Amino acid sequence: MKKLINSVFFIALCSCMAMVSCISDGDDSDTGSIELVAGDKLPVFSVTMNDGRVVTHESLRGKVSFIVFFNTGCKDCRRELPVIQQIYEHHPHMPLIAISRAEDAASVAGYWQEQHFTFPYAAQEDRTVYHLFAKSGIPRIYVVDAELTIRSVFTDNPLAGYDELEAAINDASSR
Repeated sequence: MKKLINSVFFIALCSCMAMVSCISDGDDSDTGSIELVAGDKLPVFSVTMNDGRVVTHESLRGKVSFIVFFNTGCKDCRRELPVIQQIYEHHPHMPLIAISRAEDAASVAGYWQEQHFTFPYAAQEDRTVYHLFAKSGIPRIYVVDAELTIRSVFTDNPLAGYDELEAAINDASSR
């Protein structure tokens, strides 16, 4: 009986830890990363998209762009990614850069196929690019204006809906 109680407790503890992994991943160490907010400039970065294109911060100059960090194992990300697909379909010419946080290309590709997503992604097996933007918490969405200034930041508290994201894109476009 004691073994059963310990097993149930262990499973419950693991479940609780998994549920908060999207919000706070427990990595509170100071790795030199920052939390970017509206008004900050886009950091210097470079990612290779699943279609082979290389996207850099500088390649986004002159265009309103949309950057999202995710992990397909995160429940909040799984709820937000279909909204991102809608944004992509409504703004086919706007650069939309989806960057995985610590997830390999095979995992992301499998999930994209399963969900019928068509927007491009950059699979990052570590947190190097992510840490240029933030220390913890996904999903994390940045709407950036043509001068590479972050105009809006959305996190999981609360998750952004289509209308909020659309308004942020329109706001960034009007600047």
